[in-house]
Amino acid sequence: MRALALAVGLGLAAGAAMAAPQCADDRVEIRWPGGNEVFSVEVADDSAERAKGLMFRESMNPGAGMLFVYDGPRSVAFWMSNTLIPLDLVFADSTGKVTHIHSNAIPLDESPIPGGDSVQFVLEINGGLAKRIGLKPGAMLRHPAIAGSCK
Repeated sequence: MRALALAVGLGLAAGAAMAAPQCADDRVEIRWPGGNEVFSVEVADDSAERAKGLMFRESMNPGAGMLFVYDGPRSVAFWMSNTLIPLDLVFADSTGKVTHIHSNAIPLDESPIPGGDSVQFVLEINGGLAKRIGLKPGAMLRHPAIAGSCK
């Protein structure tokens, strides 16, 4: 009987751990009132990786994205040069708070897409997805690169 109770207890603990994804370098969790999403991400945290971004990709899985990480807050602007798929750009400050979302950036368009001042993180996901899931400014990103977000 004791073994059964222990097994049931471990099963419940495992279920609780699965319900709250652990912070990991290859995942970004986004939380907002009424929503929560987890994306599998590639991280672009140096100038060469940020310059290349998602260029030349013909598709991206719906649950995937790329997280751009800067050393500190700054004014940023993106463009879609050599980017073949429409993207939503989710701009966040140093705390991971989403400050601006640019929806459906046009493939191959070289017009600057400003993210605002004090941006330290940018999450690129498939175009139109932010609206479909109800993502809005004020949401919080969770990733090991964002100080204090993995508590």
